[in-house]
Formats: sequence, C-alpha cells, structure tokens
Amino acid sequence: MSSFRDQYLKTGRQTIARDLKISNIMAVPQLIKVVINVSLGEALSNKKAVETVMNQISLITGQKPVATRARKDISTFKLRKGEIVGVKVTLRAGKMYDFVEKLIKIVLPRIRDFRGISLGGFDGQGNYTLGLSEQIVFPEIDMSKIDKARGLEITMVTNAGKEGTKKLMENLGFPFMKVRK
Repeated sequence: MSSFRDQYLKTGRQTIARDLKISNIMAVPQLIKVVINVSLGEALSNKKAVETVMNQISLITGQKPVATRARKDISTFKLRKGEIVGVKVTLRAGKMYDFVEKLIKIVLPRIRDFRGISLGGFDGQGNYTLGLSEQIVFPEIDMSKIDKARGLEITMVTNAGKEGTKKLMENLGFPFMKVRK
C-alpha cells in the first residue's frame, strides 16, 4: 500500500467527512476507478499506431491496455464495425492510487503554462474527466521514441456527486484553477 493511499485513508477521509458533515465514514466520497483513454482516428490507416500507443499506455500505467472497437459502421469516416478506434486501461486499488499520486506530483507540474485543472470537467454523476494534449508530460515516455504527440483523457470515477467529488479531489491534492470574480 502506498503512503499516498495511507494518508488518504487515515486523515483525508476524516477531513472530508467533517467538511461534508457525514457521520458514517463509509459514506465518504472515494475513488472507484481511473480510466485512461486514447482515441486513435489514424488507426484505420496506420496499424502501427495502435501498437505504439498500447506500449506507451502500458509504460505510463503499469498495466496492459485494451483496444476499443467501433460499435457501428459510419460511412462518412470510412469506419466499419469492429475496427480498432482507440486504447483504454482501467486502474483500481493500489495502481489507481499510485497513478493519481504520479499525476498530481509529477505530471501536472510538467505541463506548460499550467494554472490548475478546470472545474468544467465534472459530469452529472460526479465523475471528473481531465484531458491532456500530449503524452510526453509523463516521465516514462522517452521524447526521442515518440512518433507523434497524442492526447489522452483521464476519467476519475467516484461514488459521490459533484460537490463530494470536488472535496475529494481537493483533499487528494488536485490543483484547481482559481475562479476570478
């Protein structure tokens, strides 16, 4: 178990429970899973791109990714049902907390002109999606070995609503943008 996860379980949950006025510690918002997704429009013409991205995502997460396939035919994009259109990986438990710690402490500070993450990434169920424009901000990616800068999206799935998720993420150490008034 990582020290980041230990810190959250020992002090973070109590702080969130106190802030949200929750008496039952089991009702405190928590991360369920983290999903990392890369969409590959070029996968139709460049089959090697899928293999390259799978290797990069496995380096970043420490887990083998799964190819996502098209659910139906779209003739405008020359897309057929079952063709590979992206890559995703789902992290849970220990690997999830290790990835979130790396994201907060290493990756986000390496982004050029970073001023905090947007408050607009919350959906109606309290999940948060963060988009990164290039994969080179991760320390595992060697700049000399990438063929193209590709973006990825990171979705943090929680068991809470928007306010509970925001408190959870603030407690974990996510730097939100300052709102100007």
